[in-house]
Amino acid sequence: MGVQVGIGRQFLIAGCLYIGQSLVGYSMGWTAPVLAELQSPDQTVLDSPLTVGQGSWVVSVLFVGTITGPYVSGYLCNVIGRKPCLYIGGVFITLGFMILALANQLAMLYAGRIIMGFGNGMLFVTNLVYLGELASTNVRGTLLTLTGFSSTMGTLIAYVVGPYVSYAALGWLAVAIGSVFLVTLFFFVPETAVYFVMAGKKDEAMELLTSLGRKDDIDDVVAKANEKPMSNKDQMAEMFTIKSNRKATFIIIVLNIFQQASGIIAVISFATTIFELTGSSMEPHISTIIVGVTQVAAGSIAPLFVDKTGRKILLLISTAACSLSLIALGVYFYLYDNGYEIADDLQWMALVSLVLYFIAYFSGFGIIPNTFIGEMFTDNCRGFGSTFTVTVGWLFGFGVSTAFGYILPAWGPAVIFWIFAGSCALAFFFSAIFVPETKGKSLLEIQELLSK
Repeated sequence: MGVQVGIGRQFLIAGCLYIGQSLVGYSMGWTAPVLAELQSPDQTVLDSPLTVGQGSWVVSVLFVGTITGPYVSGYLCNVIGRKPCLYIGGVFITLGFMILALANQLAMLYAGRIIMGFGNGMLFVTNLVYLGELASTNVRGTLLTLTGFSSTMGTLIAYVVGPYVSYAALGWLAVAIGSVFLVTLFFFVPETAVYFVMAGKKDEAMELLTSLGRKDDIDDVVAKANEKPMSNKDQMAEMFTIKSNRKATFIIIVLNIFQQASGIIAVISFATTIFELTGSSMEPHISTIIVGVTQVAAGSIAPLFVDKTGRKILLLISTAACSLSLIALGVYFYLYDNGYEIADDLQWMALVSLVLYFIAYFSGFGIIPNTFIGEMFTDNCRGFGSTFTVTVGWLFGFGVSTAFGYILPAWGPAVIFWIFAGSCALAFFFSAIFVPETKGKSLLEIQELLSK
């Protein structure tokens, strides 16, 4: 660690955090191969095959834990520090996967998913807070958007490995990744300079910033960090009384709601099931893997452009393309389900539409709002602000993913995908009107921009 200095050390530390972030994506993608297996009488490890409704609950119960996790980390981030919160999140995700690997009853599936969700919630928010405080201004957007790339990499691993290994092995692989994450945390990840200043350890903060190539930022960090930790109540007050925080809260909450209303969690979690409905001759697992590769490829696009072209333009292109691709997917299902002959010639359309949707989503819409979380809030309330905005979005995610398994047979896929398309269109217009450009601005400059 001692030989790593400057930007290189920033990327090394961020890389360790991305291992944990990949587990968040793995937990989302885990259900796609597993649900198909658990619903099969011949393959299930349970007493009886899962119903579609039970499958929806296996997907969505993750959010029960995910919604609570950030509130714990939002409080603990300012009390015991950012690094211990990363540890706690990693331990809970690893424990959750251990329970899933051993599960032979539905109750164990639910318990494992809730515990894992709690770890996801803690890790997701703490990663954004940590990276926002770690990074130099010129690479902050890149480091924050790479969280999206690492999530999609985790999802891809679950998609690729799931169909070819046993149910238990897919769980134990995640336990192994979680163990690697905890070891790298211990050896390579320091506490953040902002927390050092909060804890009255200015010398340690100075030493750390120097090793990160940010020696000139010490006055900035001291100016922004509070002398003592703020309670959740005080953070909440600051979130709503300071104009810049109030505006940040509004922008991020609305974007997070539209994210979930775009159906992303349902599509990722039920990908194999969706491909089974298309009538395509291609093996559903293969289609799912193609979609997973697409997610990773798309997740690598935003980090390359976010600090060059800017956040807002990526967000606008992404939401527009998401809407158009979901409209096309709905059209295919409408033609197929209503027996139009042309649907036989358009079997490729379902896979292509989903591939384009994932390219569009993960190259902007799925990543930029998380970047804003790390950029827009003042240091004092970034922990609680990120927690509050993300959990509002996740509440919607819980509703969408729970309902999906029930409304899919009732309304049909065409109607559902058109609703998702409408949400993306609304996100486009919202972004055009309300979202500011934060490219190349320091955290203080962003506060000033939002205060106008």
